Amino acid sequence: MTVADTIVSRLAAAGARAIFGVPGGGTNLDIIDASNAAGLPFVLAQTETGGAIMAAAQAEITRAPGVCLSTLGPGVSSLVNGVAHAFLDRVPLVVLTDAMAEEAQRCFAHQNLPHAALLAPVTRFSAMLEAGGVDALMCEALTRAAGPPPGPVHIDCSPAAIGALVDAPVHRPPPLVPPRPTTLRKRTATLLAAARRPVAIVGLGAREPDAAAAVHGFCERRGVPALVTYKGKGVIDSEHPCYAGLFTLGQIEQPLIEAADVLITIGLDPVELLPRSWPKAPPTVHCAGWPASHEQIPRDEILVGDIPDMLLQIEGCLSEAAGWDPERVARHRELQRAAVMVETPGLSPGRALAAAAAVAHAARHVTVDAGAHMFPAMALVPADAPNRILISNGLSTMGFALPAAVGAALLSPRDPVIAITGDAGLLMCLGELRTAAREGLRVVVVVMADGELSLIRIKQDRRGLRPDGVRIGGVDWRRAGEALGLHSASASDEEGLHRALEAALGAGGPSLIEVSIDPSAYGPMFRALRG
Repeated sequence: MTVADTIVSRLAAAGARAIFGVPGGGTNLDIIDASNAAGLPFVLAQTETGGAIMAAAQAEITRAPGVCLSTLGPGVSSLVNGVAHAFLDRVPLVVLTDAMAEEAQRCFAHQNLPHAALLAPVTRFSAMLEAGGVDALMCEALTRAAGPPPGPVHIDCSPAAIGALVDAPVHRPPPLVPPRPTTLRKRTATLLAAARRPVAIVGLGAREPDAAAAVHGFCERRGVPALVTYKGKGVIDSEHPCYAGLFTLGQIEQPLIEAADVLITIGLDPVELLPRSWPKAPPTVHCAGWPASHEQIPRDEILVGDIPDMLLQIEGCLSEAAGWDPERVARHRELQRAAVMVETPGLSPGRALAAAAAVAHAARHVTVDAGAHMFPAMALVPADAPNRILISNGLSTMGFALPAAVGAALLSPRDPVIAITGDAGLLMCLGELRTAAREGLRVVVVVMADGELSLIRIKQDRRGLRPDGVRIGGVDWRRAGEALGLHSASASDEEGLHRALEAALGAGGPSLIEVSIDPSAYGPMFRALRG
């Protein structure tokens, strides 16, 4: 076997489903050749960032590492945003880059960038590939990517090593480090025993199947309402009586927080929260699978280990008298949904996304881009399982929804995936429409078209500034979609949008639906949700 064969063999054994990216003329070609020979397909993206996001989406869904590659120099620099998404959103990702030969690095400046230094702030591990230790290197890289916490790792593939012959690898799975047992302190057990109105806050660290099942059972058995972060949506079915709504550290969830006498944060990572001070809150018990910075959130007890075990301990301490009136939880849940249904003279974002939510059950996954439209999308689109809705939250990058939908759709090509994006976000990754068309994927792209950066416009208005630098102008999205090979339609009312969605979900290939919306709802929506 060659070094390239060994790399691909290791990735396939770890559960990777594809390799994404834009190749160069160096070691990438060896990786692609080896991957196709091994049945691990290479998928050509239109941008390196798009390829990284596609790989990250697959990793979130499968819980196996995603894989992307790029050429050296400009390929690596273009890759950074996608890797940063994986870093802040805690996604296992293996990044393979072309590298110059050692002597070339010393002699030539053309396209010569320090790849490891460039990626160091957004990776958990970086190494130069050497023929003699490729198997050990891949084992270490995959272990680091798996975490905890999960994250991206980088391997620079030198031309001197990639084609060398090596012994067939021994497929040893990365060593599993059992979580250290954690026992509640007596003071915390007493605090929990006295609680009558506990509230759970569920984050991205609770999405593993056993953790999600434990959270669901805990909340259901004890009647504990659960607020979920954007990444935690689906851990508790959004139609379940214990689902209390979203948690972002905004204003709208504060009444429930203030009414609680103890908070139990489960898998909550500070990267998920708005950058603002934690308001006055009751005592807080935090349990998670990995340690994290706790400066933003005051916690009376920090438990790190196995989430199901910790929840059993917490449940054992709660009094039988603890519990909430289900009607009060339902009112809070509906308050969040009502806050995004702001009426406007034209088609409001809330009504448009309520129409999309009504048919979202037909899609296997829904991806949501950053922007003002994410407020009604996350509030209204249902999720009955973790990672059914994918969003970039820690990084909150625009240009996420379409490439993430491509990655998700490739896992199950017969099932449709809905991508909800704004027009500005779609312009950032427009070429990936061609990727969806070329692969024949059942991706339905819903473009919330208002011709401006609405979220930035809101912030200008709040500061009394002129709306400068936020207009993107009109785009003929139907023609753009058709030119790139997608069935395209437009809608300006709920009935037209519903018809277009039904047709798109029933089609055998990719579709684009332009929805002309009235953005005047976003200001009141923003104030109600965030304060």
